[in-house]
This record gives sequence, C-alpha cells and structure tokens, in this order.
Amino acid sequence: MLTRTYDHRRQELETYFDRTALEAWKRLTSDAPVGTIRATVRAGRDRMRSMLLDWLPADLRGCRLLDAGCGTGALAVEAAMRGAAVTAIDISASLVQLAAERQPRDLGAGSVDFRVGDMLDPALGEFDFVVAMDSLIHYDGDDIVGVLAGLAARTRHAVLSTFAPRTGVLSAMHAVGRLLPRGNRAPAIAPIAERALAAKIDAHPDLAGWERGRSECVKSGFYTSQALEIRRR
Repeated sequence: MLTRTYDHRRQELETYFDRTALEAWKRLTSDAPVGTIRATVRAGRDRMRSMLLDWLPADLRGCRLLDAGCGTGALAVEAAMRGAAVTAIDISASLVQLAAERQPRDLGAGSVDFRVGDMLDPALGEFDFVVAMDSLIHYDGDDIVGVLAGLAARTRHAVLSTFAPRTGVLSAMHAVGRLLPRGNRAPAIAPIAERALAAKIDAHPDLAGWERGRSECVKSGFYTSQALEIRRR
C-alpha cells in the first residue's frame, strides 16, 4: 500500500517537469551543448539507460514492455527498435509530447504507444518486462516498494528500476540543494541504503514470489543512481 505522500509527490513532479524544467530537459536529453554539471548528468543517464537495456533480452520481438516514467522516450525507442511493443507512460504531458515528436518514423518490428498518466494504472494491462529508470528516486522507501509491488503484479518476468543510494556524497549534494531558492529547486530525491530497500522488498507480502537479481550503481559527476532487478522466482 502506498503512503499518503505518494500522490502529493506525483503532483509536485508533474508541475516541475511541465512548467519549471521542460526547457532544461529538452537540452539535457538532446545533443545540444550543456554546462559541465549537466554534461555529467547526461553521461550518467546514458550509461544507466544502456545498462538497463543490456539487462533485457537482446531480441524483444513478441514482448510487451512498460517504460514507467518514460520522460523524453529514449529508452522506449531503443527497446522498440529491438522488437518490443512498448507502452511508454509519464505523468508529464509536456515530456510525453516531446517524446512523441522525437520518435523515429521507422521502429522496425517494434512500436511505442506514448501515454500521459499513472504507471500503476491497471488498464495498461500486463507486460513481460517493466523498466522504471529514475522515476522512483523522489519517493521514500515504502512508496518505492509499493510501486514495485504494483508493477510486479502485472509483470511476467522482471521489473528493472533505479533508486538513489544513500551515500555521503549524495547526501551532501542533497543538503546543498536545500539551500537554493525554492523556485530553483528540483523535487528532492529520497536516498535510501540498498540494504534497507532490500529488506523492504523481501518483507513485502505481494513480492513473495519475486527475488532480487542484479544491482549496480552508476556514478558520473552529479549523477548517482543504482539499478536493481527483481524477477519472478
């Protein structure tokens, strides 16, 4: 079960990406020149996306994949080019519109259905794989696991997600961010120790038929994120 803060945080994120950060994300997720700090974030996100795709089968033909929190659609497009039928959903209508505009005309054997909405909507149906790249890093541990349980209930094979690992450097960056004027702040990330998150996953009754798999951290300047795989036993 998700906590009372989940919907409030979703609303904050929707407002941030639709109103405050759209232009910045257009540049960050393109080939446009960016400053040194954002360049490290771009490089880290590229590495993370590549790794998550490597954790999926090379041939995704016949597979349904949910890109949960698709942003500007880069992962969804790459998965489609490997044959997947991708449902790519995000709470930000502006990011989804940008993703649809950037979508290549030829996706080979795959397809992408871009949608605005909630990744937990049961009307989306069932999937073979789910990827949630950096879409859960703003939620606390209980909500992360609640979302994973909700996604797992509609997933046949594996859910790949990322979280913000609790490290000294990341905590310091988080503290500095709180000193910025409120209007310039991104929604706060919620770091959690891997051991603490693992314990919550192992204890969740709706994940009893699942096991933790691969786990790997990507660090690139101001970008730090950890990928975690859970899969059906």
